Amino acid sequence: MDFDGRAHARQRWAARSALVAAALAVMLPLGYAGAGSLLLIALGVLGTGLTVAALWWVLTHRGPARVAAGALALVTPATVVGFFAAAQLLWVPVVSLALWGFAVWAGKYALSSTKSHVVSVTEYRTPAPARAFLIMNPRSGGGKVERFALKEKAEKLGAHVRLLDPERHEDVAALARRAVADGADLLGVAGGDGTQALVAAVAAEHGIPFLVVSAGTRNHFAMDLGLDRDDPAACLDALTDDGVELRVDLGFADTYPFVNNASFGAYAAVVQSPAYRNDKVRTTLELLPELLTHQRGPRLTARIAETGEPMDAGKVADAGKAPDAGDAVIDAPQALLVSNNPYRMDDPAGLGYRERLGSGVLGVLGVKVGSAAEAAGLLLGRHATGLTVLTAREVVVDADRPEVEVGVDGEALVLPTPVRCRIEPGALRVRVPHNRPGVPETKPPLDWRRLRKLAAAVGRTALPKNRTFPRGGTRL
Repeated sequence: MDFDGRAHARQRWAARSALVAAALAVMLPLGYAGAGSLLLIALGVLGTGLTVAALWWVLTHRGPARVAAGALALVTPATVVGFFAAAQLLWVPVVSLALWGFAVWAGKYALSSTKSHVVSVTEYRTPAPARAFLIMNPRSGGGKVERFALKEKAEKLGAHVRLLDPERHEDVAALARRAVADGADLLGVAGGDGTQALVAAVAAEHGIPFLVVSAGTRNHFAMDLGLDRDDPAACLDALTDDGVELRVDLGFADTYPFVNNASFGAYAAVVQSPAYRNDKVRTTLELLPELLTHQRGPRLTARIAETGEPMDAGKVADAGKAPDAGDAVIDAPQALLVSNNPYRMDDPAGLGYRERLGSGVLGVLGVKVGSAAEAAGLLLGRHATGLTVLTAREVVVDADRPEVEVGVDGEALVLPTPVRCRIEPGALRVRVPHNRPGVPETKPPLDWRRLRKLAAAVGRTALPKNRTFPRGGTRL
């Protein structure tokens, strides 16, 4: 048997193993102890739902009611475990979960072999910049600029570096525009995503490359570009001849750019509070009860225009799509997130991660929960009635007041309504190192129908030919 034949055989057996393990994971608790096991399963499901409902009550109540709900959220799972232990069946859910975990792993291994899920990213070889201008925030990320000697390394590579003054607010967009007027052929930022977005918009406006240095606290944009978040100095390798360019999209909330997302509703209102910076948990718990029950804050309406086609199965659910006009309306959500390209929704390990930055569409995530029962329904994920997940080219957010709080890449803003969110496909040239250790392997959505076809496949038909480039691959 040649190499391809062995690969096809492994793929088929992985698919078969996944199906068998999934079947055993379901059959074990159903068949081991008869009616008793069914009662325990029902107890487990009820306990999970009750725990989520109790957490909802924690967020929407204060005082003794919050304390009681918190106690219920702790006692319920402990009680369920106690019942299983008393019936000497605690091993059943443990083994069942282990089987399910193996089924998911084997299924994704089988589907990964097809390479049909691989995202193609085109890289462009361009000359190294001659007059790079970098803005660095010495306070960002707890002082990463000084800790990793970013200023010194950038200057050795020929860049001009401007350190922001921690004692006063400086207009980074104005600094970037002045640098372009003085002849800068690349703009870069070592700082948070909010600062990255403002300077990126100037780079896009003038058609010059933009450099991301992962010196912020969270570095979400750097993560999705595949940059090394543990060593921000490695990002400066893009200033050499080894650097390449990517074309990515840029989002806007009215005139304010965002590289990650714009948030509306509860989170956007909470971050406006002056107390949030000093005590995030207490401030959030203090404000959420009125925000989540619509006693405080704006009543939002989001109109999703030109609703995009759903992405691959499991990635984006086109819930709420209007069948006639192709548009959708999300009325009175407690939270709304509009992102520059959609976030993954099918894999808990991939939440908060975007596989694409150049799809040309916004991701839309709306949460509308009116009761504890609907909060428990969120366990259904993208199939929950309280969750709307869409793609769109434009989102118009209106409210029952003339202004609305918006969090734009973590920056707290107040914008006049309606707020128009849009995307500019391929507007930004991002210069990155060719070797990016942060580029994750693209994981396929778990599609049981495809697994059944792979398990039944014979010979070489199991692995179709594919000519896409892997994420981070080069097409020059």
